[in-house]
Amino acid sequence: MDNLEKQLICPICLETFTKPVVILPCQHNLCRKCANDIFQASNPYLPTRGGSVTSGGRFRCPSCRHEVVLDRHGVYGLQRNLLVENIIDMFKQESTSIGSLVMSPPPSSSAKPAAPERTEEQAMCQEHKEEKINIYCVTHSVPTCSMCKVFGAHQDCEVAPLKSMYQTQKTELTDGIAMMVGNNDRIQGIISQLKETCRTIEENGRRQKSQLCEKFDHLYAILEERKRDLSSKVVAEQEEKLNYIRGLTKKYKEHLERSVKTVETGIQTLEEPEMAVFLQTVKDLLNRTGEVSSTSHLEKVEQGYEAMDHYTVNFWREGRALRSIDFISDDEDEYEEVDGGKAEAEVGGGSSTAAPLPSPAP
Repeated sequence: MDNLEKQLICPICLETFTKPVVILPCQHNLCRKCANDIFQASNPYLPTRGGSVTSGGRFRCPSCRHEVVLDRHGVYGLQRNLLVENIIDMFKQESTSIGSLVMSPPPSSSAKPAAPERTEEQAMCQEHKEEKINIYCVTHSVPTCSMCKVFGAHQDCEVAPLKSMYQTQKTELTDGIAMMVGNNDRIQGIISQLKETCRTIEENGRRQKSQLCEKFDHLYAILEERKRDLSSKVVAEQEEKLNYIRGLTKKYKEHLERSVKTVETGIQTLEEPEMAVFLQTVKDLLNRTGEVSSTSHLEKVEQGYEAMDHYTVNFWREGRALRSIDFISDDEDEYEEVDGGKAEAEVGGGSSTAAPLPSPAP
């Protein structure tokens, strides 16, 4: 049936023959309307009446380019192929009966009459205003009409039936849409994963920042502890030296008071008019004057005793170490756990010329 149907297709409209006419002597068949359209397009200046040519002319077969001389009836003078018409009628009847047996449900007395089919307006060719678009140009991938294939811009192009191309491209579009829907689902999944990754990154960043702040706070605590220890040493020596100087000052004040009293007593003795009385008191006064005049028993402050610069701290190495603080790699974690106490001691302890600083307990 399929091979028979292909033999009953008009080469112009690519539909089943309608009132086929045979072109002698090449014996090719055309729809009478298609043949008339071709003849009118190739002979635009011939007089017409009622849409058909009323005088003779030359007609070129679109299949083999054989030229036929027409009589005054024009295309309507060509012989109709009744055999082909009968075959088409029988083919349609067979197709209808087979389709009704396969597709139609069993008759029912209560079945409603079928609704009339909706007729859709068919697109017309822009080049040939009166021609319907009934074929598809495969070469240029555009739908066109039969006149464009015979006389127009698609004479040398490969054409195909509009229905078959419609089904083919509709299937391709359906497959493409299904593929795009699948791709959209995958992209949506990727977007969800990316959003989840963003949330994970934010959470990891907050956690690592918190851990970093804790470690720096621990480092600050070590520095504060070392500052207190060093400050206490400076304050202790400061108090020791101050107490010594205060005690020495007190001794010098007491010696000064004794000296002032001895001077006052000596002046009073010098004013004594009685020689006997003077001589009785002057010996003891001279002994006290000799004692008060001597300061050998008083301690002397050594030069530079007040200096405190031996508590100077050099943080050059520690500063360089602090400025080089950075994040460590995974292979350094084990080293940090083993030698953590030593690392903290190096960061927390300052160098001093007075005495070595103890390392804090890990």
